Amino acid sequence: MSNLNLGLIGNCQVAGLVDSRARIVWACLPQFDSDPAFCNLLRSDDEQAKPGFFEIELLDFASSEQRYLTNTAILSTTLTDTDGGAVRITDFAPRFSYVGRSYTPVMFMRRIELASGRPRIRIRLRPARNYGAESCDFTRGSNHIRYEGGDVTMRLTTDASLTHIIDEAAFVLDRDLHLVLGPDETIRESCDDEFHRNYRATLNYWQTFSRSLAIPFEWQEAVIRAAITLKLCTFEDTGAVVAALTTSVPEAADSGRNWDYRYCWLRDSYFVVQALNRLGATQTMQSYLSYIMNIVADAAGEPLKPLYGISNSSQTDELIVESLSGYRGMGPVRRGNQAYEQVQHDVYGAVVLSATQFFFDQRLIRSGTVAEFERLEVLGEHARRYYSEPDAGLWEYRGRKRVHTFSSMMCWAACDRLSKIAASLGKADRAGYWRKAADEIRAVIHDKAWDAEQGAYTESFGRPEMDASLLTMHVMGFAAADDPRFISTVECIGKHLRRGDHMFRYDAPDDFGSPENAFNICTFWYIDALASIGRVGEARELLENMLSLRNPLGLLSEDIEPGSGTLWGNFPQTYSMAGIINAAVRLSRPWESAL
Repeated sequence: MSNLNLGLIGNCQVAGLVDSRARIVWACLPQFDSDPAFCNLLRSDDEQAKPGFFEIELLDFASSEQRYLTNTAILSTTLTDTDGGAVRITDFAPRFSYVGRSYTPVMFMRRIELASGRPRIRIRLRPARNYGAESCDFTRGSNHIRYEGGDVTMRLTTDASLTHIIDEAAFVLDRDLHLVLGPDETIRESCDDEFHRNYRATLNYWQTFSRSLAIPFEWQEAVIRAAITLKLCTFEDTGAVVAALTTSVPEAADSGRNWDYRYCWLRDSYFVVQALNRLGATQTMQSYLSYIMNIVADAAGEPLKPLYGISNSSQTDELIVESLSGYRGMGPVRRGNQAYEQVQHDVYGAVVLSATQFFFDQRLIRSGTVAEFERLEVLGEHARRYYSEPDAGLWEYRGRKRVHTFSSMMCWAACDRLSKIAASLGKADRAGYWRKAADEIRAVIHDKAWDAEQGAYTESFGRPEMDASLLTMHVMGFAAADDPRFISTVECIGKHLRRGDHMFRYDAPDDFGSPENAFNICTFWYIDALASIGRVGEARELLENMLSLRNPLGLLSEDIEPGSGTLWGNFPQTYSMAGIINAAVRLSRPWESAL
């Protein structure tokens, strides 16, 4: 049965998910939101032979073991057979600096090593096209196989027998083999040399990246893995950060909550940028800031969308894909996301909060300009206009609109940060204008969102329901950590939404019924809120529990089933990985006291 015990390989142009038996079961080519050449993650168990995977099958399989090479995105899988024979498969996508540029080809490299005995293997490469509906056509060359029909023509160059691969015949592994799946271009070196040259350079890139991180003393392995994962979810060519690399992995079994997350949500990306900023990963942060400033410029004063494609070729219109049955057969499979059409007023705060880094962070190569501040002021005017208007909210309700407190708070944040940016630019009149706007919004939120009977801020104006997003009030600067109203809000949210060691987003029924699983970022928000109000011991216990529920390679999806700890939802979820970083940085003992 399919599960989310998957390893992630990639290079910020393409990404692949590899299961515990070294099958690449998900990869979209030539970019994150393209047609998936490997799509068997979204097929039922009885459909796994259909096109959409790249497998190194070990006959008489007995066990497997996976690990990442230390502080890298290079994955090693060891498969052992019933006679003690073993093969080791090394997977990565090349990434390194070459002639002054980042070298990130549409390419996956695989090495098959003989580890022990005389194992028999079978190489099966079955790329798909049109979301799994058809096999790709192929032609045989002298030392390669060309696959055509998807969004990109790919070439497999190898020193393995082409006949064995085409016929999918089993053979005894008696030497190391190399498989380079990449553009339809001639490789002028031997497969062995090509693999090792790229391997060494990619290994050096990721270990250099990891050394540059300002990590906390505790939970270092978890933080480094989270940082590498967030980096891999960045489409470097434009700076966009995707919410996840998959589509339609359901939030809960047979729930119908199957969404396409291969796009850039402005709100989610703010939390990712915040996490990377804490670690000093400024290059990724600066690229994303350039991406959102281009979005602001292109909007030309019109209201912003909640999400955007990672490139101009992205298609966000939501469609049902009939050719794939879904994760564990649980459809529907969706391509695109209808949330693109929704009204979500919190986006103005998300963009201004992110862009604030341009004006205050001196590590960045360039600083924000007066012209850019004036573009952001247009967003501030939208925030001032819409903060008390109904919207779909950050949880993207499809069947109703309310004046969501989180959206109003983010509109306040937009005005608050614009005031501070204006002051830093010496524009006292604009600083005063935005300070007045922020104070007006704050007063309305205090009046309309506070429930005196429950002693808490609630999900929306005049409603009694709780919402876990309000755990972020202190992070946004809306409420001080020692504010009695914030403390009581945290306690009330915990009372209503905590299930064991996990937090739900909300507990009221929505368009799809009552929520069934916990939303991982909400648990991390709760951890952060507990720490801020002095319940540090409890926060540390919850963090340790969340880390124990990561998959064997240290990755998290969007949701967790509280009783079993089973991972659900799109994978890997950038929200969740950012939550690991933020919680660890807040709770770790300082280096000075620990050494």
